[in-house]
Amino acid sequence: MDTNARSGCHQQIVTIDDIFFSYENKTVIDGLSFSVLERDFVGLVGSNGAGKTTLLKMIVGLLKPTRGEIRLFGEPVGSFRDWERIGYVPQKNALNPLFPATVREVVTSGLFNKKSMFRRLTAAQRSKCDDALYAMRIEDLADRRIGQLSGGQQQRVFLARALVNNPELLILDEPTVGIDAETQGAFFRMIRHMHEHHHITFIMVSHDMDMLQSYIGSEPKQRRGGLSFYVKHTHAPENCGETDLVHSMHQLRETVEVLT
Repeated sequence: MDTNARSGCHQQIVTIDDIFFSYENKTVIDGLSFSVLERDFVGLVGSNGAGKTTLLKMIVGLLKPTRGEIRLFGEPVGSFRDWERIGYVPQKNALNPLFPATVREVVTSGLFNKKSMFRRLTAAQRSKCDDALYAMRIEDLADRRIGQLSGGQQQRVFLARALVNNPELLILDEPTVGIDAETQGAFFRMIRHMHEHHHITFIMVSHDMDMLQSYIGSEPKQRRGGLSFYVKHTHAPENCGETDLVHSMHQLRETVEVLT
């Protein structure tokens, strides 16, 4: 696919330029190029072992490609420093159950970068954390250790962490695994609203193809190896009057009466 033809005047949020990744002499990703544009919603689909999670980890700097380059907002990942612009929800099995942090500490960590992580929280930051806890219905778990929670509860904590800093790019690796069907539907409605009415770009891996394709379509824009990229771009005629995500997250709380 000609990504330049699709880009026009839109900012490239993620640029993947001819990347390769090998693990234990096995090539996982082979010569992948792709651009994610401002306000794209990219659904990343592939079989187990196709490299979906590997690609997401390279985008957020947790892994380095064997060859090629990834840029975030035009900056090479290796020198990128504005990580508060990005929210990331890893797979739930990425959590060490012995990690000795409380729910509040995990959510609050989404507000920090390397420069600010040892600074005292401001009143505005505490308010953001409280809003995220409330919206995800985990305020009563705030002082519990993350490893003591169920899988669904842990996912809500990581969703709150990813949303707390009003990111420009949200990267979600199967974010609804372990969450009941009703809440999955509410979550998809929330992120659809966020995509249509906020200046947010999404990259998401999801096992729920029916839910995902109902929004982004059934035909991929690009296939490479075992990976398929489904893309929906939005230019909503009206953006919300609110510029933060608090009211969107509150929609989730209001939609779902009970989370399991």
